[in-house]
Amino acid sequence: MSLPFPGCRSAARFPRLLQIVALLCAFLAVPRADAAPRVGSHDGFTRLVFDLPGNATSEVSTAGRSVTVKLNVQLRAEQGALKAAGVTAYTVAGGTVTVTLAERVSAARTRVSVLPRSGVAAARLVIDVPITAAAQPSVRAAATSTRPAASPTVTRPRVVLDAGHGGGDSGMVSQWVKEKDVTLDVALRTRAELVKHGVDVVMVRTADTWLSADKRSDLDARSRLATTGRVSAYISIHVNAGGASAQGIETFYFGQPPGGSNSRAVLENGGGSVGQELTRQAASSAQNLLGDILSQAKLSFSRQLAQKVQSRLLQYTGAASRGVKTDAFYVIRDPTTPAILTEIGFGSNPSEGPRLATPAYREKVAQGLARAILDFLNTQ
Repeated sequence: MSLPFPGCRSAARFPRLLQIVALLCAFLAVPRADAAPRVGSHDGFTRLVFDLPGNATSEVSTAGRSVTVKLNVQLRAEQGALKAAGVTAYTVAGGTVTVTLAERVSAARTRVSVLPRSGVAAARLVIDVPITAAAQPSVRAAATSTRPAASPTVTRPRVVLDAGHGGGDSGMVSQWVKEKDVTLDVALRTRAELVKHGVDVVMVRTADTWLSADKRSDLDARSRLATTGRVSAYISIHVNAGGASAQGIETFYFGQPPGGSNSRAVLENGGGSVGQELTRQAASSAQNLLGDILSQAKLSFSRQLAQKVQSRLLQYTGAASRGVKTDAFYVIRDPTTPAILTEIGFGSNPSEGPRLATPAYREKVAQGLARAILDFLNTQ
């Protein structure tokens, strides 16, 4: 979970900042396999997900209102209260995980699964606790899965899909594709797959429209959807453009743009002087986040989402990898929601352009995106 933070090396010259920076460095160095669970509420059950340090076997036992899982791997000792329907507390001690259930919740009907590591997805212990009819109404008004466990819970995880461009803004155009057409088709296909798995999907657009003819207003409106209610993830879908030899998929999370004038964000932020100004503002925001411990922690979730999306897209399409990167995209500048922007290929490339024009290839892209999002949400 570590993130580059140059202040960790130079803070000794500023005594008053030393403690703050030391805290940040220690916070960012914490291993990803935390003992505390992630908690999400779904129709009829509450799901607890514990990250595991490796593949494991399990032995499950129930007694009264407790479900105990014994694993052959070791987790950090931890315990705490849980604010979710059907569960009240958890305890982790070595290889033993115990979950305390609420009254009238059936321990016998609780389902326990140990999922092996898959690609970039860590091995994990998943405990699905049935919610009684009496307990269910208390969570119906909430909005999405939670990170961390003590946060409010909701009926279903919510994801925002942003099909880049639209309306009078075509995005990149080649002899094979228009960006706005490809991104919308892929977003709609991705939504269809996510809905099958119980995910609540919010679409930025479902037709050939834009939110505003003014680029700043358009991007602001798209970005605000990431913070409307509780959102588990925000994915902005785009098609790249470049020279005839440029190809491959790349995925971005918010951060400092690369050195020089090669920032992709300038084009996606509107191009020309508008794109340069919005990129400058976003880059300034990124610089300010370096000193914010909480924002750094939230950005790390965006990095995890970006890594999962990049890995799954390559797996499903066989495309070349251009890597996971940071850049100052205006539309994903708010770190309160895990948010990424993915460039699913080069419409200008003589190989990728024709592929992106076909329904079959777009379906592969959509399936890869959906699987990555489900991995991130710990949804089977």
